[in-house]
Amino acid sequence: MPMVMGSSAITSSLVWLNAFVLFLLTIHGTATESSYHDHCSSIVPESPKTAPEFASLPFPPFQNGYYDGGDIILNSNPSNYSIENNKVLSFQTLHVFRTDHDSVFKVEGSLILHFRNRNYLEQDMSWTYAGSFYSSRRSRKSAVSFNLEGFWKESTGELCMVGTSSSYSREGKHLHLAAVLQLTGVKNSTITSLIRGTLRSLSSADDPNYFEPISMLMFPQTNYQYTKNSNEFEKECSGDTDVSGSSSLSLHMGRSICSVLAYPVNTFQLEYASDCNSSKTCNPFGDDVGFLPQLMSLNTIQCSSDGQSLRFLMEFPNSNYVGFYHSFNPNTTFVGEGTWDWKKNRLCVVACRFTKRNASLSNSQVGDCSIRMNLRFPAVWSIRNMTSISGQIWSNKSVNDIGYFKRITYRSIDNNMLGVPGLKYEYTETNKVRMSCLVKKPVKKSGENYPDGYSTEMSLDTSVRDSRGELAWGSWSPISVGDQIFQWSSGSFMPLSSSTPESSSLEANTSNGRPLNISYKISLTPFYAARRTALLNISSSGYNMRVEIFAEGIYDAETGSLCMVG
Repeated sequence: MPMVMGSSAITSSLVWLNAFVLFLLTIHGTATESSYHDHCSSIVPESPKTAPEFASLPFPPFQNGYYDGGDIILNSNPSNYSIENNKVLSFQTLHVFRTDHDSVFKVEGSLILHFRNRNYLEQDMSWTYAGSFYSSRRSRKSAVSFNLEGFWKESTGELCMVGTSSSYSREGKHLHLAAVLQLTGVKNSTITSLIRGTLRSLSSADDPNYFEPISMLMFPQTNYQYTKNSNEFEKECSGDTDVSGSSSLSLHMGRSICSVLAYPVNTFQLEYASDCNSSKTCNPFGDDVGFLPQLMSLNTIQCSSDGQSLRFLMEFPNSNYVGFYHSFNPNTTFVGEGTWDWKKNRLCVVACRFTKRNASLSNSQVGDCSIRMNLRFPAVWSIRNMTSISGQIWSNKSVNDIGYFKRITYRSIDNNMLGVPGLKYEYTETNKVRMSCLVKKPVKKSGENYPDGYSTEMSLDTSVRDSRGELAWGSWSPISVGDQIFQWSSGSFMPLSSSTPESSSLEANTSNGRPLNISYKISLTPFYAARRTALLNISSSGYNMRVEIFAEGIYDAETGSLCMVG
């Protein structure tokens, strides 16, 4: 039989329900306020909020950084820990309010600690061959998010917040985490500024919800003040080798250096001087790191509003591989900022070292800004010099000074044209090819048709097998055809040079019976079994397992004949 409640009963229930909810909110609010008063009031005093604030913010909407610790709450296995662990954090600013105190703001936000381990990637790899590239499932990852609120003092750059989160222990037990976040350096910044801090548990050491303090490091982005302007940077790069501006590509007005280097990680191969036989004078880190870096990656932190200046990390891993996820090591990292020089078509960079480096990121410091770097886009490619980005790194110190190292050249690993117009290819081996391919021209059979030299069909997939029977997959990617440079983008080739703009002209070049000059990048990668074995020892193999051949020659569209040297 249905039960019918009168309006007075419903009203009475709602009153009790509202009172109960209000009671719970009061308890939660009181606990939060009590926690803040107990752990933060001596750092940034509480002050009643007055109105929302949108101009003075401690962070941009999303601020990234690095942390150390937290293995327990992130449910990571210490036996899997290595230098390849990637521990990144992100702080999302949700609300900022003005308070009764002019320099104090109330802040509400969330702190997310991400954890990714390279061993997971190696053990959970599933390679798939598909159209000249390999794809894999993403590495396993875990994350813990803290909801925090507290106060920021703009004049001192200190921020203190308290909040809670939930996680699971390695045994599967649900954890209720309460913590206090303390940060310093949250204010206007320069190249040597850092945001440092610690996330500490509010539980006692014998409580299952307790975790060891987590140290943090972030690079402030709000109101960043670049060290040099364009004119001063020209002086800073005076130690650069004499490279004429005409030998480097210029950025057109609609493209900024920030947009060109917008990729999360840009990787480069380092080349040391032939007389470099001492780590003390050749290694940018001297004898401190115990290895001579072979790779450098640029990881963009921030771009200026006009896109002509940017900040980034220059990282030198002890590995032959740099992936999208990689560890942060201040012992092998420089902090740099650069501005594009329109006169000499180059990026001029000033970089600094981490001068205080120990187990705690919260104690890191930046100084010794004696490193210089340039970056340019070579205007001419050839079979022996095919790189989309090149440059040099050097020290402006004297030979006998601590921190001095000899000039290092670097070149990009992946030869993407990156949308910089004007690139040309110089053929140097075509005469040798013509001598090597002096064979009787085959007679074209009726009904036979071969791809036009500028067709996307000139991109090939291939498989090769060596004398031992080992199989490798490969791809042939045209770099230039005739006087045109091409880039594979969105499933079609796009010309980057305007010397022959009309497609009808391109077709005419292939229909007049004359063979076309052509160049290729041929990439060969061991098949699944060999590749998987390489990944398990990726620090000594990795990228070097892939073989790249640069070739150039002639293609006859009438007979389908392609002959090259590489």
